[in-house]
Amino acid sequence: MLYGADSGVQPLLDRHAYRTVKRIIDIVASGAVIVVLLVPSVVLSAAICIASPGAGPLYSQLRVGRVRRDGTFYLFRMWKFRSMVPHADKLLDELKDLNEADGPMFKIKDDPRVIPGIGKFIRRHSIDELPQLLNVFAGQMSLIGPRPALPSEVMQYDGRAMRRLAVKPGCGGAWQAGERSDSTFEGMVDADLDYIETSSFRHDLALVFGTLRSMLDGKGAY
Repeated sequence: MLYGADSGVQPLLDRHAYRTVKRIIDIVASGAVIVVLLVPSVVLSAAICIASPGAGPLYSQLRVGRVRRDGTFYLFRMWKFRSMVPHADKLLDELKDLNEADGPMFKIKDDPRVIPGIGKFIRRHSIDELPQLLNVFAGQMSLIGPRPALPSEVMQYDGRAMRRLAVKPGCGGAWQAGERSDSTFEGMVDADLDYIETSSFRHDLALVFGTLRSMLDGKGAY
């Protein structure tokens, strides 16, 4: 339903020097990390296949990126390491009554769809998000920015939340460096809009380290 629809938001395409340098950093950093993590990723993929026989180690979801120049929605395939059983999306309707998040988001702490053992570990430390570096390299995402939402979530956005779509989504950002899943939906929107209004190279660097810290300690993740 979002294809070709008007979001009511215009993309922020000013600050050309900042965006150009940020894009160069995205390409160089994501490319370097992809090379460094190639062998560990193969090992992790094998472990996922062993823990969940018959399932591929990677899966993709349709997500909403920065709106196009004419304000229409832009959708792309975002990649993740598999941390849930292959039919997880089909089980979502059965679990909606257990949702512990507010707003359009869906989160439950002891999600029965998570692959026992390895699935919980890679989700707690956000290792499942690492394949999104491919999306960063391709230009669909940035290292830092608002997290890309599902189309079903965006369809529930009000005008204020829709402003998150004015910039490229990111692998990490203000929400990941802060409360993560412990935050409310409005808290996430507040953090993202504040980032959009105050973004700078120094702010981006601080959020990179904050996101890495959150990945290591696993606080607020489920």
